[in-house]
Amino acid sequence: MVTATPDARPRGTRLPRLARRRQLLGAAQEVFVAQGYHAAAMDEIAERAGVSKPVLYQHFPGKLELYLALLDEHAEALVKTVRDALESTTDNKLRVQAAIQAFYDFVAGEGEAYRLVFESDLRNVAPVRARVERANQQCAEMVAQVIQEDTNAPSDEAYLLGMGLVGMAEVSARYWLGQHRAIPKETAEKIIARLAWRGISGFPRI
Repeated sequence: MVTATPDARPRGTRLPRLARRRQLLGAAQEVFVAQGYHAAAMDEIAERAGVSKPVLYQHFPGKLELYLALLDEHAEALVKTVRDALESTTDNKLRVQAAIQAFYDFVAGEGEAYRLVFESDLRNVAPVRARVERANQQCAEMVAQVIQEDTNAPSDEAYLLGMGLVGMAEVSARYWLGQHRAIPKETAEKIIARLAWRGISGFPRI
């Protein structure tokens, strides 16, 4: 028997398909973030969403498909956040700061969605690994493109720099959050941006 959780939504409300899908994804995110993929149960997700299990399966044929839908959504959100940051200015120092801030914003976002992208307990599952790697690659490629345009660096070197910046931003943001935000977010962003800029700015511009 499924026991209703304190956060379970009341049943009986009919919603348009897209609204229902959004509701189900929201409930699934809460359960996956709290318990991880393996411990999460479709019964609990349905109960959290306030729907029957058959309704949940009408939208998502299985737990993996539900997880991948969430992962796609948040991986795309990360890429868009980084793209918007890089396009927000033509000043490269400010671009570095904006790119770092994009990762801190993503990690600090509501619902701890970053855990699905950066801390998934399914990283060894091919479709999950592919999505996470694609998001990292897209972010690195965007940074690399800016570096290459301004320095004329070979593409493989620019991509390595891009991946380095992405890795620095991700790891430092997760560490900062894990330390319970002991350093103010803006201060942490500036520290890492200063480190990144001092390295990248050393490459001669064309």
